[in-house]
Amino acid sequence: MSEDANRRKPPARLVKATAPFAARLAGHRWFPVWAVLRHRGRRSGRDYAIPVAVLVTGDGFVICLPWGTQTNWVQNVLAAGGCGLRWKGRELRLTDPQFVDADAALAAANPFERLVIRRLDFPGFLRLRRA
Repeated sequence: MSEDANRRKPPARLVKATAPFAARLAGHRWFPVWAVLRHRGRRSGRDYAIPVAVLVTGDGFVICLPWGTQTNWVQNVLAAGGCGLRWKGRELRLTDPQFVDADAALAAANPFERLVIRRLDFPGFLRLRRA
C-alpha cells in the first residue's frame, strides 16, 4: 500500500450523493453486500453508524477501504479493538481488526466482486472476526 493511497480523501460530492442510497440498503437481509458498521469516536465518544461494503469470510468479514486506512472510522475501530455490524438484519459484534492485502479480499469474493476489486484497486482492506 502506498503512502498516497493511505491518505485518499473521499470526494465530498460522491459521498453526499451515494450515502443516503447506501444507508437505506445497508444491513437488510435482501442486500447482503452492504452492512451498517457501528463504532464509537475515540476522541468524541459519540456513536456513529456508516454503510460499508462487506465480503463474508468463514469467521467474519473483510471490508473494502476505498478511502484508505487512515479514515476516522477505521482508526476508531482499530483503537476499540472491534465494532458492531448490522448485516442481513442481524446485529453482530466484530473483533480483532487487522489490515489485510487484496489476496485476502479476493479469496472472500465471488467472481463479480473479484472483478470489481481488481478494477477499482482499493488502497486497503480490513478484516474483522465475529466475536
